[in-house]
Amino acid sequence: SNETIGKRAYRRELVRHQSAALNCVYAYCSAGSTESTQDLIFSGQSLIGENGTLLAETQEAIAADYLLISDCDLGKIRADRRKNKSFGDTAERFGAQAEIVPVSDGHLRGDGTAYRLEKLPFVPAQRKHRVERCMEIFNMQVAGLRQRLQAIGNPNAVIGISGGLDSTLALLVAVEAMRQLGRPASDVYGVTMPCFGTSDRTYRNSWELMRTLGISCKEINIRSAVNVHFGDIGHNPDIHDGTYENSQARERTQILMDYASVVKGIVVGTGDLSELALGWCTYNGDHMSMYGVNASIPKTLIRWMIDAISEMPAFAAARPVLQDILDTPISPELLPPDAQGRIAQHTEDLVGPYALHDFFLYYTLRYGFTPRKIYALACRAFGGDFEETVIKKWLKTFYRRFFTQQFKRSCLPDGVKVGSVTLSPRGDWRMPSDASARLWLNEVESL
Repeated sequence: SNETIGKRAYRRELVRHQSAALNCVYAYCSAGSTESTQDLIFSGQSLIGENGTLLAETQEAIAADYLLISDCDLGKIRADRRKNKSFGDTAERFGAQAEIVPVSDGHLRGDGTAYRLEKLPFVPAQRKHRVERCMEIFNMQVAGLRQRLQAIGNPNAVIGISGGLDSTLALLVAVEAMRQLGRPASDVYGVTMPCFGTSDRTYRNSWELMRTLGISCKEINIRSAVNVHFGDIGHNPDIHDGTYENSQARERTQILMDYASVVKGIVVGTGDLSELALGWCTYNGDHMSMYGVNASIPKTLIRWMIDAISEMPAFAAARPVLQDILDTPISPELLPPDAQGRIAQHTEDLVGPYALHDFFLYYTLRYGFTPRKIYALACRAFGGDFEETVIKKWLKTFYRRFFTQQFKRSCLPDGVKVGSVTLSPRGDWRMPSDASARLWLNEVESL
């Protein structure tokens, strides 16, 4: 293929699209610059694409002698071919036996180190692409909620505001949905419900965010109601166990549901994909809503989404409080704060770093990789951040919680799918609630 203006970009897209269409690794090698230049010039451009992703490309504009090498992951190819019914049908009818070409040069054998591996597979590495991805997802969330509101008679939206990441993103979605519907922000009702674990920082940010966005605000302190409930069920409030924590979450959900009836609205859910995967939510508490806008968005992406959305002119006034929310430690705030009023309960200390869990989740759901392979990939990606024993510990936690908490995902509220990894029981993820994790945990133990 000779070189002309714009052809390099054309070839690049051709290789990407062809590798995606065929679910394969596609290697392209153009003739080099030593060809005759009587009428044409040849650049020697070479590319390697894997299932829609460009793995490697020659950097020289005009190349003569070169060797382009890239590792590729055939496991990804096999996984996508299994999911692609059209590919399976076509391969069965027209597929031919692959020709195997042995490579004798030992230095050409890959060891995996040439394969680009991102720590945050849900988050694009380049800022430009990251902002584009975040805004695309935000627009999908808004479109989903907007259509749901229109379809059921345009009710108001009710959201529990905690001052954390998830409720903040859900609130931004609801406000933008109302704006696109030509309705005022005051048709969104934010309810903050402080209790035993609420810190000064999150309480202050909750109110500041609601006021800045111009929504209808309400505060209901649930401390007395929860204490009455403890008395009714005979629970000692000095025992900070699951009952202590879950009672607060369920009280908040009850209030939101009943308050939605008062203001003729629906409860917009705030739980995210990472929490659903780990079951880090209270059954019939924050687990439940009437429409969940964050259900397929992982925790590692939500931070970047709020950061990108804060740059929108419509949310310029809220930018300072949004930045402070981004700097706040992730916590359910169900246990009392420390003596200085700061958050004492940190989610990632209890269930593990979300960066690791989102990495495990991505390769488990997107490609169906085994625990052994995911562990190897995680050790490579996070080698400078976590010891191998730490990665193994949290991988075991991931599989244990992922299997035992399926019963919460089996009855999820409606919520829009925005990416290839999602846990809706009505769509991409059908799993029995009593499935056993034994095989996966045994493999983790053998690592």
